[in-house]
Amino acid sequence: MILKNTFLKNIKIELRPMAKLALPVVIAEVSWVMMGMVDTLMVGRIGALAIGAVSIGSSIVIFMGLLGMGVLFGLDYLVSKMYGAGKLDDCHHSLIQGVYISLIFGVLLTGMTYSIIFLLPYSTISPAIVTRAIGYMQPTSFSILPLLLFTTARRYLQARSVVKPITVLMFIANGVNAIANWMLIFGKLGAPQMGATGAGYATLISMSFMAAGLVVYILYMERMEHSGLFHASLAFDWTRIREIITIGLPVAIHMAFEVGAFTLATILAGLLDANSLAAHHIVLKVASFTFMVPLGVSNAGAVRIGQAIGREYPQGAIRSGRTALIFSASFMSLSGLAFILLPYGIMRSFTIDDTVIQIGISLLAVAAFFQLFDGIQVTGAGTLRGLGDTRKAMIFNLVGHWILGIPVGYLLCFYFDGGIWGLWIGLCIGLVFVSFGMLYYWLRYEKKLALGIVQRDQLLL
Repeated sequence: MILKNTFLKNIKIELRPMAKLALPVVIAEVSWVMMGMVDTLMVGRIGALAIGAVSIGSSIVIFMGLLGMGVLFGLDYLVSKMYGAGKLDDCHHSLIQGVYISLIFGVLLTGMTYSIIFLLPYSTISPAIVTRAIGYMQPTSFSILPLLLFTTARRYLQARSVVKPITVLMFIANGVNAIANWMLIFGKLGAPQMGATGAGYATLISMSFMAAGLVVYILYMERMEHSGLFHASLAFDWTRIREIITIGLPVAIHMAFEVGAFTLATILAGLLDANSLAAHHIVLKVASFTFMVPLGVSNAGAVRIGQAIGREYPQGAIRSGRTALIFSASFMSLSGLAFILLPYGIMRSFTIDDTVIQIGISLLAVAAFFQLFDGIQVTGAGTLRGLGDTRKAMIFNLVGHWILGIPVGYLLCFYFDGGIWGLWIGLCIGLVFVSFGMLYYWLRYEKKLALGIVQRDQLLL
């Protein structure tokens, strides 16, 4: 009973600061998803070809952007740890080196995206869609650099528990994106009518606005705090850059494995009938929406744990990790329950096609089951990232999605006539495997933290 009361007391102590940090982050993640939804809704008014073009173009650009963003996640551990230790000079140093990484990767990834643009005409995709996709991707590819600069500024601020400006900026950016889409897609207020290409320019404008907004805020914050940022060295520090990339690169690969698996699942769903593809798309969007909550909690947990490690307070790290995992597991369990109790209402909100609704209801049953595991795996990855371990999530996502999930789903779908339901069973198996791996390693590290071990090299042995 004493242990139970102590456990609940620790959770109660941590819940308020965790929620204070996580809530704005969750809102920011939801705002991020909303920007893509607005693009789709507005482009949808000009026809199926435009939707297809934006779908293909955005998938490629987002994938490239995620590679750079993942690398910058190395800032989570380094900045939060040094902030917890009270070493603001070191936080500033990581920020400056993060900007250099953004510039380098931004140029490289933009070039890679343009290479794909030149290859698209040689694909088997409909020429009408390819033409529009190229028009969309040409301006959008240049949004990768401001996206990475925004990510650098965001990781720096989040690691210092400064999250409200990010939320406010994302909210405003949604408005900028919506207005720019309306003007450039449809030719309003004297702007040229550009169709899908206009959506690409709207994305570039909104991303540039986001990057500039956070940079201005950081400069404003420094004028108020006088914490030494303006006096920090601007010299390249290859040792720190290598340190950021060493921690962040596995995150980039992990994200590529996870996003790539669901992208491939969508392609495989496209080999089935149109109704199955539509149901897959709808349920995936719904599951992605609920996923934003544990994703935000994961980011908050990584920051809280990193700060505790910086203060050499292992019990605080344990408390933050447990609270993050319990919160995400609880929320996703409720989400799964909603999928079970309200499947028709959820599907009916997106379509009136009875066939699509019935297929979607069967997929929501699978999604309901893996909600808990999806929440645990993403939050578990965040807790490990807070300790400086990003390799485990990379390895388990490789095995879970590409050695188990996709192959099993493919076999069930096409060889055992399971259709789209069989494909989703495979995805579910992959998520369950990853979640058990993340939970296992968190509990393993928790034992070391309980012994007072906080040094990264000793923790990760």
